[in-house]
Amino acid sequence: MAEYMKLDSELSLDNVTMRVHRFVEKRMFTRALPTAADQPPQYIAEGKDVYQVEVSLKGGEVLLEPGALQFHHGQIESSVISHEGKGFFSRAIASAGTGESAHATKFSGSGTVWCEPSRQHFVLGMMESENDAMLLDDRAFYACSAGIKLSTHRHSTVSGVLSGNGLMQPKLTGRGVFAVECPVPEYEIKIIELDGSDELVVDGDFMLMYSASLQVSIGPLVSGLRNAMRSGEGFVYRLSGKGSVFLMPTAKVG
Repeated sequence: MAEYMKLDSELSLDNVTMRVHRFVEKRMFTRALPTAADQPPQYIAEGKDVYQVEVSLKGGEVLLEPGALQFHHGQIESSVISHEGKGFFSRAIASAGTGESAHATKFSGSGTVWCEPSRQHFVLGMMESENDAMLLDDRAFYACSAGIKLSTHRHSTVSGVLSGNGLMQPKLTGRGVFAVECPVPEYEIKIIELDGSDELVVDGDFMLMYSASLQVSIGPLVSGLRNAMRSGEGFVYRLSGKGSVFLMPTAKVG
């Protein structure tokens, strides 16, 4: 491993290993500070971490979102696949609703696939059963092993249509490892475990992903239009049942 890179996280299953690396030497960039109209601009230099996803294949397969590849080496073949076996217009509608591409690039064989470095954070996850499923935040999907299928989940409630979080969400189903993009580092994520006896109410903008086994309804925090306006809250998610919810409490902290 190069000295300027540090391994942040790693998960492996079924001949596919995903790793997230962080560049230890921070790249510096300048930011202008607001000043009075008659004063010259002031600039400060700040550090910003850079992250990179590596996928090691030993006879396995991985799917990447389009454009994520930087390079690969080894005995690896690539092809383009459609996430859902539907017609062009159905895929286009689902893609527009979730923000995800209707296609992915599949890499198969033995070797290493390196994705483009990014200032976005990455969170690795694992699903060990073919029946496991997770619902993701819009545009969060980045990569998954080929045992996982990416599809579109459609919320059926009228309130869901009106919510700012969208009627449709990306859904991962199957066995394997996956990577999602996240606006906050992994250590800032709060995981809420629901055991079937209580309910979680949350602003959907702060959810990274949650178990598809949970029952979900989307609507106003309080009943009545006037009360909803007074509360200052928009539409919220109400989750119940058994499963996990991954929250990003600091997602909107600038």
